[in-house]
Amino acid sequence: ISIMAAQIHTLVSAKWLLDAIKKNHIGPKLRLLDASWYLAKTKRDARAEFVRTHIPGASFFDIDDCCDKNTELDHMLPTPERFSEYVEELGIGNETHVVVYDTHDVGAFSAPRVWWMFRLFGHNTVSVLDGGMKNWLHNKYPVTAEYTKPEPQKFKASQNKSWVKNYEDILENVQTRKVQVVDARSAGRFRGTEPEPRDDVLPGHYPGAINIPFYSIFNQSGEVMSTEDLAKLYKEAGVDVQKPLWTSCGSGVTACVIILGAHLLGHPGPCLYDGSWTEWFKRAPAEYIVSEGQDKSK
Repeated sequence: ISIMAAQIHTLVSAKWLLDAIKKNHIGPKLRLLDASWYLAKTKRDARAEFVRTHIPGASFFDIDDCCDKNTELDHMLPTPERFSEYVEELGIGNETHVVVYDTHDVGAFSAPRVWWMFRLFGHNTVSVLDGGMKNWLHNKYPVTAEYTKPEPQKFKASQNKSWVKNYEDILENVQTRKVQVVDARSAGRFRGTEPEPRDDVLPGHYPGAINIPFYSIFNQSGEVMSTEDLAKLYKEAGVDVQKPLWTSCGSGVTACVIILGAHLLGHPGPCLYDGSWTEWFKRAPAEYIVSEGQDKSK
């Protein structure tokens, strides 16, 4: 590990980033990405918002573009080749320290998905801006509409395939209950009492799943809660961070917030079910859908 990699923190503060921007550090060695993404129902266009306003020096990372286009499921993981191609165009090489943020009002929503993707593809020099745009604006730090396209770099990805779980893996685990699976959706969606944001999916959860709503790891300012509080949150939900951990959500985005929290607690490699609830609901037999609301067979 280079000296730089040894000092990379999973979270960087707004103050740290402001200093880096003031010292003109944004460039081939440090890249900033706005990884904002919103569900269609919110009627928010993350790319259009980026064009209007973003943190100085940022580029836009589109999870609906850097993905596998050969599936009906939203933003499934790209191939290592596609990922390399995409990030090279954002001026990112294998030596670049990448910092990601998003504009969601809880502090982070989609940025941890991009943080996790970099790590999945062998790039560990990546951090999440603690508190995101929410905390940045709260501090009255500068934003801009100016954008300069970065000079492309060379990036070679490798993939840690064991970190990605599929439908068959979850199906087997529902039967064996060997691995703890944490669902990052809201309690209502998990229990089946609140609607899913996608019209073709009903709410509910896998048998045996544990619910930790993704937003519960953040404090009022949008920053990740203290390690002590985080440990308590996971423990009280029934999660053992010493044991294998898989995560899920609606479509594989906010599950990465739960991965981020587990990583901060020292978990060596929480895994993601990329298809998440959207795929599960469409493929699983009715008896494997636990819901207090209407069930799949109706």
